[in-house]
Amino acid sequence: MPISAILTDIEGTTSSISFVKDVLFPYARRALPAFVREHGNEPEVRRWLDAVATEHGSICNDDVIVETLQGWIDLDRKHTALKALQGMIWQAGYRDADFTAHIYPDAAPVLRRWFEAGYRLYVYSSGSVPAQKLFFGHSDAGDLTPLFSGWFDTEVGGKREADSYRRIAESIGMAPGSILFLSDVVEELDAARDAGLQTQLIDRLQDYPEPRTGAAANGHPQVSSFADIQLPH
Repeated sequence: MPISAILTDIEGTTSSISFVKDVLFPYARRALPAFVREHGNEPEVRRWLDAVATEHGSICNDDVIVETLQGWIDLDRKHTALKALQGMIWQAGYRDADFTAHIYPDAAPVLRRWFEAGYRLYVYSSGSVPAQKLFFGHSDAGDLTPLFSGWFDTEVGGKREADSYRRIAESIGMAPGSILFLSDVVEELDAARDAGLQTQLIDRLQDYPEPRTGAAANGHPQVSSFADIQLPH
């Protein structure tokens, strides 16, 4: 089936894993205590802090909540509340130009070319939707947000669950077989394939020094650069 839409992961796919781990996570960890002190009573912030407290037996002390969140950052836990709060913190970092988001040099030109060719582009990442928009809005290649038609995070479901991809296909109104999903994580690609999507494994040497071919790719077409992606017609 011809491809009409491309759904892409971010970390390890359009962008390096090291940027998230070495720049974004430490920035959020350092900024959390002051952020919670200054904004903890704002409704949207309070919503997520209370979600953390409830999950841990109704913690009532914000300092303990902050310590819990910092522990989750250290463990790279994919929790929706943490992702939402990190996104709010990163907004200030981007606004203040403390950093720009890393984009692999091969990714931005290809995304622009697909957009210009009429393909609809979507993002699905464990990072919150606001964080995704900040990321692509303040990238090394400039503001890429106009290229994308929609954004999905773990509120639609886990990235290793086939139902998440079925919900995305339903949400964008396309047959699963007309959507190509790009990711560096084989288990995510497996779930997308189970939902009927087409898949490609992005296997970047910078992030995965040992190429994943054969059984390691589990049948997913493998490329090391966006420039090598051949869209089915």
